[in-house]
Amino acid sequence: MSDRIRDWWAGAPMWTRWLVYLLLLLFVVFVLPTEGVASIMSPQTDWITTLWDPIGIYILLALGLNIVVGQAGLLDLGFVAFFAIGAYSVGVLGREGWPFWGTVVAALAIAAISGIVLGAPTLRLRGDYLAIVTLGFGEIIRIVARNTTYIGDSRGISDLPRPPSMFGLDFNDVLDASAFYYLIVAMIVLVIVISVRLNKSRVGRAWAAIREDEDAAELMGVPTFKFKLLAFFVGAMVGGLAGTGQMGGVQGYIQPENFPFILSATILVCVVFGGSGNIPGVILGAFIIAWLPERFRFLDDYRYMLFGAVLVIMMIVRPEGLLPSRQRKAEMQEGTGGMGSMGAEVATPTTAAPEVGGK
Repeated sequence: MSDRIRDWWAGAPMWTRWLVYLLLLLFVVFVLPTEGVASIMSPQTDWITTLWDPIGIYILLALGLNIVVGQAGLLDLGFVAFFAIGAYSVGVLGREGWPFWGTVVAALAIAAISGIVLGAPTLRLRGDYLAIVTLGFGEIIRIVARNTTYIGDSRGISDLPRPPSMFGLDFNDVLDASAFYYLIVAMIVLVIVISVRLNKSRVGRAWAAIREDEDAAELMGVPTFKFKLLAFFVGAMVGGLAGTGQMGGVQGYIQPENFPFILSATILVCVVFGGSGNIPGVILGAFIIAWLPERFRFLDDYRYMLFGAVLVIMMIVRPEGLLPSRQRKAEMQEGTGGMGSMGAEVATPTTAAPEVGGK
């Protein structure tokens, strides 16, 4: 069924595609946040707030991580660091009197530079080693934030700056999160456009070559280090953008414990669960991962058991994800795990699992 839809979409004229995009955007803006949908999707919580945080934030973070993991095949377990850098940059610069949009631009620049600072000395590593280094970077950022008095140490930062009112949206009404929802939708649309353009460009083709076989790509003349560094640069910028869009929730407050390692792991799950490398799949995966615990909040702590069971069943039934791209599905069947070579092959129906000790 999905293959037939993709075949139709590949042959659809441009006006048909733009019409579908427009209808989807109208649905997200005018239908999704309505009370009728809220009564079904989130009867226990405020649906608009849930659409903004966590759903919107998770989607934005997953799109950023998908550039690093899904398109370039680099396993990053510390992506939450860029999320924290974006949020703290807005908080600190806003406290110093910067206008809100000025803090956003500066936060994006700081997050992007942080991606280069992390990537430059570490991207010559591969697989598990790169994952361990990025994991450590995420923890370093959180611990530094917790022990630095200037940025609030363990108390965090309160009274984060809010955007000025625009297009009739009031960002100072703490009882109405609709303004933040529309802002995060605009950010998501912007990131989708950038991701699609990059994926169809020479940069995207270089990332695909690196993901499939880095050594072969380098032998064919692809400057692998430069393009891997670019993936970290762009991904970090999107993570920082998510931090500026989070703005400490409705309360306008952030603290180091808002950025734990488990958040990085959860966003990675969103990417893999939805279909690594496929933007619609990543969005769907992030939506479901963020929405399920909120929908079943009435089950208290048992909701996390249900959440875990859904993930386990999904990984057994569809290890390539809900909506994988055809290219990534083929990589999974070849035993690369769908995210490039990460230190070990994954056994599939067409490949035997390697024996212990290499025998």
